Amino acid sequence: MSRETFTETMIALRERKPFQPFTVALLNGYRFEVDFPGALSVRDGAAVYIKAGGVPLIFDHEGVNQIEAELLHPSPNSDDPKE
Repeated sequence: MSRETFTETMIALRERKPFQPFTVALLNGYRFEVDFPGALSVRDGAAVYIKAGGVPLIFDHEGVNQIEAELLHPSPNSDDPKE
């Protein structure tokens, strides 16, 4: 993932109103859920997430495999059976 895309995506997810938790999957297979927006700091392609208990997790754009987040407002052309 590019540095710019990573930074923009992480900030956009952190700033969503209302905030919704999202999952980050790293290339090494480790996955974690960002469950509180104030626990995430992002700058220049790198991020720090403070996990429960005050444990910091440092990751960057080169180590991310996937970011999983539900859309707040799915497109009207969505194939979602709930619609």
